[in-house]
Amino acid sequence: MSDADVLAFSGVTCVRGGRVLFESLSFTLAPGGAGLVRGPNGVGKSSLLRIAGGLLRPADGTVAHPPTRALMAEAHALDPARRLIDALAFWASLDPDPGAPRDRAARALAAVDLANLVEVPVRLLSTGQRRRAALARVVASGAALWLLDEPANGLDTASVGLLETLIATHRASGGIALVATHMPLALPDAQPIALAC
Repeated sequence: MSDADVLAFSGVTCVRGGRVLFESLSFTLAPGGAGLVRGPNGVGKSSLLRIAGGLLRPADGTVAHPPTRALMAEAHALDPARRLIDALAFWASLDPDPGAPRDRAARALAAVDLANLVEVPVRLLSTGQRRRAALARVVASGAALWLLDEPANGLDTASVGLLETLIATHRASGGIALVATHMPLALPDAQPIALAC
C-alpha cells in the first residue's frame, strides 16, 4: 500500500468565516476502510469532506488522498432539464477515465435501481430518486475515495439498504468511504470521527 492509496489527515484545522470548526484532526483510512463522521450541525462535517476532496484548504495541517475522489453533497448538481441518463453521462464524461461515459452512467443508474427512469427529466424525480441519482454519480465516477455527505437523507428503508450495499461493495474492491451522517447507517468497522462544538 502506498501513500497515494490512503486518506490521511495530519493535524488538520478548519476555519470558516473566521471561526475554528475543528483543529488538530488526525486519522488515516486505508483501502477498504471507512470513516463515520458525526457531530451536531455546524461543527464542520461537510467542511471536513470538502477538505478530504481537495475542494477546501485546511487552515493548518496536511491531507493525503487517493488521486480520484467523488463527492455526494446536499445538491445533486444534475441539470434539471436534461433526461437523467444525459445529465449523469455529462458528469461521467468529465471523469479521469471518460471511456464510454453513457455506459458507465447506465450501469450506475441500474445499481441504484433507477434504470426504469433513464429517460425522465431530472426535474420530475422525487427527492429520494434525486438522492439515488446523486449516488449514481459517485458510483459512475469509479473514484477510489467516496465522500458522502448525509447520503441517507430522503431515502426510504429499501434505498438505505441499497446505499449500505454499494458502500460495502466499494470497500470490498479496495475503495475508501468517508461518510458524514446523522442517520443510522451500517458501516462495519468504520473508524469513528467525532466532531464537537
